[in-house]
Amino acid sequence: MPDARRPSGADASPATGRGRPCVARETPDWSLESELWLEGFRRVAGVDEAGRGALAGPVVAAAVLLPVTTHPFVDSKTVDAPTRERLAALVRERAIVWAVGEASSAEVDAINVLAATKLAAERALRALALRPDAIVTDYLPLDPERLASWGGPRGQRTPARADARSFQVAAASLIAKTHRDALMRGAAVRWPWYAFDRNKGYGAPVHLHALALHGPCPWHRTTFRPVGRPAPSGVATDA
Repeated sequence: MPDARRPSGADASPATGRGRPCVARETPDWSLESELWLEGFRRVAGVDEAGRGALAGPVVAAAVLLPVTTHPFVDSKTVDAPTRERLAALVRERAIVWAVGEASSAEVDAINVLAATKLAAERALRALALRPDAIVTDYLPLDPERLASWGGPRGQRTPARADARSFQVAAASLIAKTHRDALMRGAAVRWPWYAFDRNKGYGAPVHLHALALHGPCPWHRTTFRPVGRPAPSGVATDA
């Protein structure tokens, strides 16, 4: 069985400074996967998503299966864009298998963002060339019956902050985020006034100002506030 022990020193008490404890950043390891290995599952993948809170664009999920060793991968939210791109390229190089799934803004509107996120995660898992028998996700439990209907993973762990605790979930976060960022840069070419290349569809002031001026484009989620408002008279929303 793979050795999933935490690196030496990771459980040490935090240092103190100026009378207050200094909280160290969590270090990813294999402890979440080891819980599933102990239950008899052999092939455990990590899954994470990007774009749930955006006003526009798809929800993207990634699934990653890595060799069991130490990796430099961390939660995509904790690093800048160039570092994310470099680490995502390294994930693609090191991974045994990886895949991406998407759920469109229309699907988000039709079935709600949580259901669309789970749909994207299932699509990523189904796209893997090597099917895992268990998964670790960042607080995203998937329906066991739906997974069983297509021979998907039978085991799962879904704790909060798994993207900071698991190399594989962190790797999936890097793949999902950089893939979605690329999609939003492409959307910015078609609808430049929303500055999707800079805000990635989130509610930045320039995006909200463009929404008020132009109304939504086809990539907007009309069930999200403040998107679901009528466009100004005479303003085209497609280009």
